[in-house]
Order: sequence, then structure tokens, then C-alpha cells
Amino acid sequence: MSERRTDRFHIAPSPEEPPPLAPWRLKMNDIIFGAESPAGKGFDVLLIIAILLSVTAVMLESVAYVKNHFGVWLVGAEWFFTIAFTVEYGLRLMSVRHPMRYATSFYGVVDLLSIIPTYLSVLIPGINSLLVIRILRILRVFRVLKLFRYMNEAEMLMQALRSGRRKVLVFLYSVITIVVVFGSIMYLIEGPANGYTSIPKSIYWAIVTLTTVGYGDISPSTPIGQFIASGVMITGYAIIAVPTGIYTAELANQIRIKRDARGCPGCGKTGHESDADYCRFCGEELST
Repeated sequence: MSERRTDRFHIAPSPEEPPPLAPWRLKMNDIIFGAESPAGKGFDVLLIIAILLSVTAVMLESVAYVKNHFGVWLVGAEWFFTIAFTVEYGLRLMSVRHPMRYATSFYGVVDLLSIIPTYLSVLIPGINSLLVIRILRILRVFRVLKLFRYMNEAEMLMQALRSGRRKVLVFLYSVITIVVVFGSIMYLIEGPANGYTSIPKSIYWAIVTLTTVGYGDISPSTPIGQFIASGVMITGYAIIAVPTGIYTAELANQIRIKRDARGCPGCGKTGHESDADYCRFCGEELST
């Protein structure tokens, strides 16, 4: 009789699941990613100050007078902050269970892009101006200052944009059609002698005119061309209101949906504001 196996129900740990974090990594995670403890909040405040100082240094370096007199100091500050942010980025990867998942997240990509330009500036001069992307890291201020409620409002704005995207796409298609038609007509009427040297350049004029920007680098000279230009300008004023109306309608719809989603546990009625704490019908405390 063959020997009976006693470990047939033993389940081996999944090779894809990383082991639990060591105590020192848990502590580091609490400081770097947490905002509840004094150490975590102090770290985030210090990080925000460093980000603001580094972005200020990058912007000052673009001023000729400042660069001529303090260029060496600004370059030194840029490398100091870059090295500090590089160390911080490495610590963030070390303090999470899934480093690649964080590295490919929004904040992970921004953290990486905020340090790469300085190293690339050794090979490509001037690319360090892209370091202003570090300002995106200030979005962590929502976590530090307990402003998550404003993130919910931002989500409602984004949802309104997503809901109205089909209407906006139809509107953009209509605008593209209009500028192509008017641009082609102006190319035939005005011609190269008046600056309309090609259909693409005439379309550029139609876009500038339709959006009421009016650079003035190209303008019609013939009476017919001026008449058409007047029509394009008037059409532009009417078109500006269309996307605004679409977005306003979708935003109002999202506000209505959010109100209807908050029901009173006492009377069951809906229609409460997002920041309301009590029911406006019976006075019952609302759930968050």
C-alpha cells in the first residue's frame, strides 16, 4: 500500500502575493503616506514646502537678471531638491507592498516625472524647465488639510464632463465643419494676394475669427470677404454659449442625482444638499 500523503490540503502561498511588510517599512509607510500621526503630517507639510521652493527656483531661473546673478545658487538648489525627491521616491517604493502598482499610479508617475528632467538636463539643456510639473504634487494638500470633501465636488464636475462628452463631441464636429467650409471659401475669395496662401492657413483664420480671438495677422480685404468675416464673428458669439449650456445642464443633472441619493433615515424623503447635516423636512440627522 502506498504511503498516504498528509499534506494534500496544504495550500502554498501565492508567488504573486508579496510577504507582509517589515515593521520598519510599516512605520515608513505610516509617515510617508499617512497624515493622521504628527510625523506623517509633518512630513507632508515639509514636502509641500520643498515642492513650492523647488518650483520657485525653476521659475526664477528663467528670469535673465536672476539667472545671471544667482544662476549657480539656483542650479545648486535644483540639484539639491532633485536628489531629495529622488530619495523620497525610493522610500515610497520601499514602503509599499506593490511598488510597481504605486509607480504606475497617478502620483507615482508625477513623482517620477518631477525628478527625471534634472538628470536629462545633462544631455538636453533647457529641459529642466519641465520641473514645474512638481506643482502637481501639491494635490496632496487635500489629504494633509482634510479637504476630501472638495475632492467629491471635483468628482461631480468630472462626472458632468463625462456625461456630456457625446454632446460636446457633436459640437466639436460641427465647429470643425464650419471652419473648414469658411476657410475654403475665404481661400477662394481672398487668395494668396491677401494672405490666404493655402486652405490650412485660411482654416486657421476661420478658427481665430470664430473664437473671437482676432489676432489680426490675416484679415480680408475684399467686400465679400469682409461680409463673410462678419458672419463668422456673429456665429462665433452664438457658438460660445453652446458648450457652456451643455456643461451647465449636465452639472445641474449631477447635482439633482446627488440630492436624490441622500435619503433621510427618518422620513425617507430626498432632495438634500451635499453639505446638509440634518433633514430639512423632519430634522433627522443625515448619514454622511
